Amino acid sequence: MLVGAGDDAAVFEIAPDRALVSTVDFFTPIVDDPEAFGAIAAANSLSDVYAMGAQPLFALGLVGFPRDLLGTGLLERIVAGGAAKLAEAGVPVVGGHSIDDAEPKVGYAVVGQVHPGRVVTHRGARPGDRLYLTKPLCSGLVATAVKQGRCPAELERRAVAVMTHLNRRASEAMVAAGVSAATDVTGFGLIGHLVNLGVGAEVRLEAVPVLEGVRELARAGLFPGGTHRNHAAYRDRVDWDGIPEVEQLLLCDAQTSGGLLVAIRPERAPAFEAAMAGEPYPATWIGEVIDGPIRVRARAGGGGTSR
Repeated sequence: MLVGAGDDAAVFEIAPDRALVSTVDFFTPIVDDPEAFGAIAAANSLSDVYAMGAQPLFALGLVGFPRDLLGTGLLERIVAGGAAKLAEAGVPVVGGHSIDDAEPKVGYAVVGQVHPGRVVTHRGARPGDRLYLTKPLCSGLVATAVKQGRCPAELERRAVAVMTHLNRRASEAMVAAGVSAATDVTGFGLIGHLVNLGVGAEVRLEAVPVLEGVRELARAGLFPGGTHRNHAAYRDRVDWDGIPEVEQLLLCDAQTSGGLLVAIRPERAPAFEAAMAGEPYPATWIGEVIDGPIRVRARAGGGGTSR
């Protein structure tokens, strides 16, 4: 066992040049469209494998669904959305398991492969590394707004595009450039996953990418419960430099199928940026690894731009 509990996925060496990567993830609906829900669940489940710098091989489906709604066609649409997204990644669904459940739940167990000497983990970031985020923040706030009927249709559409976007290219680019450490940004929010890297950091608030319209949802207080729990858990571990609480919550917002948080040496960063430049969501430089605590600064200058 090369990597066990505490990282994005388990890694088990089976040969000197091959290790298996295994992960599982599932959740309740966060959007109304069944196909989109399935596609988000698939992209999210693949993300842990990509965060380890690995190639996914196959997936097993996990479904909880009300028996009395089987005749509606909803489950078929959810499963079709997931299968299409996995097919885009070149990953076959080879089986799975379902149960009768009053609240729908969908996800996948994914198995991948990686060379044992090229596993990317949480650890390994060093002072001076640049920190990049490969998708804008949006999903926690959008999911809550959708449930309350308060999300503009265009913002929901763009958020779905973010959540269904595969982290495959970001994974390939970071590995090729020589990544120090990485993780995917999901339920713990940006700050929680930054804490999990085990290093100090300085983050430039204005550089953190968010979808246009998300800050309006934040000012309306549409944060999910998971975001407030994240903030309570991590706020005292961060020097916020006087940043308002609503912005703190935004950086703690619980994400679904978020981007990769990548630490990379400065001399290797241009190659990573160049490889991601043509992507729908390019790699955005949001700060640096430092000695000391995690600090979030609001001053202008440096980093990338919001989207």
